[in-house]
Amino acid sequence: MYKKFFGLRANPFSVSPDPRYLFLTRHMQEALDCLTYGIQSRKGFVLLTGEVGTGKTTLINMLLELLREQQVATAFIFNSRLDKQQFLDYMMADFDIPHDSKSRSQGLIQFYNWLLDRFRAGETAVLIVDEAQNLSEELLEEIRMMTNVETSTEKLLQILLVGQPELDQKLKQPQLRQLRQRIALRARTYPLSLEETKAYVNQRLRIAGSSGRQIFDPASLAAIYHYANGIPRVVNLICEHCLVSAFADQQKVVHVDAVDAVVRDLDLGDENALADIAPPVSPVRRVPPAPAPPRPPASAAPGSKSDLREALKSLTDLADRLRESEPDLRKKTKS
Repeated sequence: MYKKFFGLRANPFSVSPDPRYLFLTRHMQEALDCLTYGIQSRKGFVLLTGEVGTGKTTLINMLLELLREQQVATAFIFNSRLDKQQFLDYMMADFDIPHDSKSRSQGLIQFYNWLLDRFRAGETAVLIVDEAQNLSEELLEEIRMMTNVETSTEKLLQILLVGQPELDQKLKQPQLRQLRQRIALRARTYPLSLEETKAYVNQRLRIAGSSGRQIFDPASLAAIYHYANGIPRVVNLICEHCLVSAFADQQKVVHVDAVDAVVRDLDLGDENALADIAPPVSPVRRVPPAPAPPRPPASAAPGSKSDLREALKSLTDLADRLRESEPDLRKKTKS
């Protein structure tokens, strides 16, 4: 709808985890390096955790692309509400292993033989389980048992568990200590900083076809960071609605007022976008930000005739009240 208006070829702020838009901050690059190293070194279990919306699935999609380019066999399980048989069936189907037996034990034997064949051919297999914080303890133990197929030096199956911080807490339970002890490497995703948020928004616009002209002014980017708390998914949500709103108003640049209005509509935060992000006056002593001036009515643009009429009406009302109280003041003065 707004792509042509802003000179874009694609939607830059879709919430789909498109690996083309992966923004490699220092933390994200470290996480990708950690996952890649763990798989290449056949470490067995690797753990990736992070808050909701911080880019875990986008990172995993990038990793899957890299692995498939290297002809690595992969299975990606994103439904963690499965029982043991369903998990096995889903995994074997995604690994493209023929599986007709209804017997779970026969299915596991078939799967282990497939792993041995790949190992003899110098190849590996990677199982990625998303939303792993929702896995039952029974299924987590089942996944642990799958790594028992190993040589004296290497694991035949590489398993990446991906989940929210609750996964870390779940793995601390005493009954899961065997699994916790087998996790060789841990990686984590983090929210963006203010500068990273600015670069993130501009990179997505550039990938979507922007010519480089300003679409979000600096104050609006600061407000977006403030409201989103640096969470990329929320940044996308706010930016998407801001572009729609700017297109509706035929505004080529998104300003902070537009961000505030969008956030109010989405119920994401308070009205004052800049109160908590104004820089301190002194590098040593912080002072509270000055109160924001009252906003004009949403239907009136700043400096419009309706503003002037409202101001004149207020002054007229004040003068009338003063004239009405003047006789009382004179009586008090005489007494």
